[in-house]
Amino acid sequence: MAAAAHGHTPAAWTGVVISFVGFGIAGVAMILPSPLLVVAGLAVVVVGGIVGKAMAMAGMGKQPSAHVYSSVQEQTEARATRAAVTA
Repeated sequence: MAAAAHGHTPAAWTGVVISFVGFGIAGVAMILPSPLLVVAGLAVVVVGGIVGKAMAMAGMGKQPSAHVYSSVQEQTEARATRAAVTA
């Protein structure tokens, strides 16, 4: 997936950062006896996922690439064509 730059978008980074903050809040709240703060932290984690998905749908995510998700048959045909051109 490295060729697809998976996760290297503003939508992915924003969603991960918000979720990370939520995990931090929930983790600290588990040390402190505060169930309400644990639930609030987990809610922030969910919000991070929603924000990341919304940003991706708004066009800030990775756009699909025909080269990365092409079928095996298309890849075989492309290799044969390149081999024929170079020969």
